[in-house]
Amino acid sequence: MPVSLLGASEIRRLAADLDVTPTKKLGQNFVVDANTVRKIVQAAKVVASDRVVEIGPGLGSLTLAILETGASVLAVEIDHRLAARLPETAAAHGVPADRLSVIDADALQVRELPGAPEVLVANLPYNVSVPVLLHFLETFPFLQRGVVMVQAEVGERLAAPPGSKVYGAPSVKAAWYGPWRLAGTVSRQVFWPVPNVDSVLVGFERDAEPRGDEELRRRTFAIVDAAFQQRRKMLRQALSSVLGGSAAAASEALEAAGIDPTLRGEQLSIDDFARIARG
Repeated sequence: MPVSLLGASEIRRLAADLDVTPTKKLGQNFVVDANTVRKIVQAAKVVASDRVVEIGPGLGSLTLAILETGASVLAVEIDHRLAARLPETAAAHGVPADRLSVIDADALQVRELPGAPEVLVANLPYNVSVPVLLHFLETFPFLQRGVVMVQAEVGERLAAPPGSKVYGAPSVKAAWYGPWRLAGTVSRQVFWPVPNVDSVLVGFERDAEPRGDEELRRRTFAIVDAAFQQRRKMLRQALSSVLGGSAAAASEALEAAGIDPTLRGEQLSIDDFARIARG
């Protein structure tokens, strides 16, 4: 029996049955268009042999589109009602029981992912998208690639190169793990309720070799945070608190790393920041 997808009327019926009203607090906007969830899965290049982790499956529209490829899915859902109902919905749509597992938990608190999924696919709540992504990439080194749907402003920031207006701390931290790219736009009209922001798909691929160990990552991220907390200041001033306690000491450390102390954080790549952190 082939896997069938959810339609708009069934999604509303499921929500009513579970007494689920999409909330701004959880950043919930359910996708009610089958073409859109297939577009996300295609952008992620999911194939039957993949093990996929999905964050925030909600009522299951994207979940079923992933399962339609033959891949297996590990879904992480914070809403107990949705987590409990998802296997039942999947079974009713032709999914074998062994292809879907559900973790009933806050994604930010998850420390284990059974089966070591290598692909991440998600429609991420707008309010926690960056913290969730960074947590998963830091905690689960077996995640090799993925595509997520996020607020357009967030996606553009994640994929931004050094020197662009929207390049910031999230851009640099995400780049620690590998390159990011914009992978498509999504109409507001495919959501229920219709959000008042635009959405984009953003994809990533993890670098073949880690950029450094956990100690270097922490130090690099601390330098990134300092640089962008005072992004209008030159690095010798912005980094004085983390590089020796004075502008003179920071200048010396920056010059030793081959970085011009009069630059600003938005002009540096992740490799530049890592070089400063290495000392």
